[in-house]
Amino acid sequence: MNLLNRISDRVPPYVALIPVCVGVFVAADDQTVIVTVLPQIMLDMEVPITEIDHASWAITGYLLGYLVGMPLIGRVSDVWGHRRLYILSVLAFMIGSVAVALTQSLNWMIAARVFQAIGAGALVPIAIAIVGDLFPRGKRALPLGIVGAAAEAGGVIGPLWGGVIIRYLDWRWVFWINIPLAVLTITLILLMLRPSPRFPASIDVVGGALVAAALTCTTLAFSRIGSFDWLGGAFVAGAVLSLILFILRQRSTTDPLLPPAMFRVLAFVTANITHLLVGAALIIGMVTVPLMANTVMGRTPLEGGLWLMRMTAGIPVGAFLGGLMAQRLDLRFPAAAGLVFSAIGYWLVSGWGLDIGEPELTLHLLVVGFGFGLLIVPIALAGTETVGEDIRATAASMVTALRIVGMTFGVAALTAWGVARFDILAADIRLPLAEATQTRAEAQAQIDQFTDRVNDAGLALFQEFFVIAAVVCLIAVIPAVLMIVNKTAARRPPIPTGDADVLRDRQGDA
Repeated sequence: MNLLNRISDRVPPYVALIPVCVGVFVAADDQTVIVTVLPQIMLDMEVPITEIDHASWAITGYLLGYLVGMPLIGRVSDVWGHRRLYILSVLAFMIGSVAVALTQSLNWMIAARVFQAIGAGALVPIAIAIVGDLFPRGKRALPLGIVGAAAEAGGVIGPLWGGVIIRYLDWRWVFWINIPLAVLTITLILLMLRPSPRFPASIDVVGGALVAAALTCTTLAFSRIGSFDWLGGAFVAGAVLSLILFILRQRSTTDPLLPPAMFRVLAFVTANITHLLVGAALIIGMVTVPLMANTVMGRTPLEGGLWLMRMTAGIPVGAFLGGLMAQRLDLRFPAAAGLVFSAIGYWLVSGWGLDIGEPELTLHLLVVGFGFGLLIVPIALAGTETVGEDIRATAASMVTALRIVGMTFGVAALTAWGVARFDILAADIRLPLAEATQTRAEAQAQIDQFTDRVNDAGLALFQEFFVIAAVVCLIAVIPAVLMIVNKTAARRPPIPTGDADVLRDRQGDA
């Protein structure tokens, strides 16, 4: 170990960041790669198309696992060391990948995906904390932009990577390939990254279990919002009860999972609110763009995926530029600018007709993605630079989790409202009935008119989706401009977690 430490001490910080970014990239890739390989998985496991809702849990389960373990693992990494937990998280991701590749049934695959995601979900907040280990305060914006760009690039490449794999190999190779990548990541981490500082404290496992239960019940409740029944009500009750018990637990324990003093810092609170709204706005575009392409626009699934890639391709570019801007400017400027960019992009997309073409299609979607990219570093800095160094990963996990909660709520609300709204838009559309006196040409003309009216109603609905997303972006500007992080405050020494007065003083100085 002493030899490894001597080697890592000579590695420049930006070089040491490379294996961290590789791990984040691969984990993000696996979040989206499943989209293109799921049909082959269903075929291989003989899952009928009527069970597509069950099969979709290969996607939902990953999102759930990604979310629920994040707060507890973030806190554990602050106590045990960020490098150590990063390696353990990569190991968990690797074991989960092996389990997915070996599974022969859909249920076991879903369970393996959840386990895989628990490791993957920890990587982003721990990576944000590792940036704090490698770089001094005031110089973390650019490396955070690099980490953010790696995470978003993985999400962009995922569907394309999955398509390439299933074209030439079996779908299981998507997960087998993770093994050498994980081994390489762990090896480079050991060689390049020096041990992280540790902040000994007791770990609130009960609090972690309660917040995981609350997040799980919330996610499951959102998934049933379109057809709410007694089970959905039980999930809501479970979420509320878990949250109440969690709050009581945090007030009574000496080492809470989420120290209450964090929530007295304005920048931290507003960063979380902003990220919640950003998650809701982002998922509207990610769901609606390919869906609109595949339905009313009459494009193939491949074309729909390429449309979405135009949007997501702008995110890593914006993340890198946002890091450069945050290094030199007030964080609120790139944050507000990003939200305005995305709002403008969504407004432009809401004006699309059925004949939309290039270059408008690409430019409008790139504007949306670029705006979301600009936000990544300002939110990460506001959420982590204004709290104690000893809870940096905990704070990062909270900020990251809120974006996923926003995405979960956004897609659930979109589905429920969209169904009701389409019924209204299509209320006066009647299915044409053939008459004995009609010619074939007249009957076909009626069918064509019916199809056109349904497409028009669908297009109007999608346009409203994008308007809603633009409005959510503009609402998010309000908390974004309150993410006040003074440059001088950002360079001060770390403060103790439990000192609420010091935290309030920092907020006031900022």
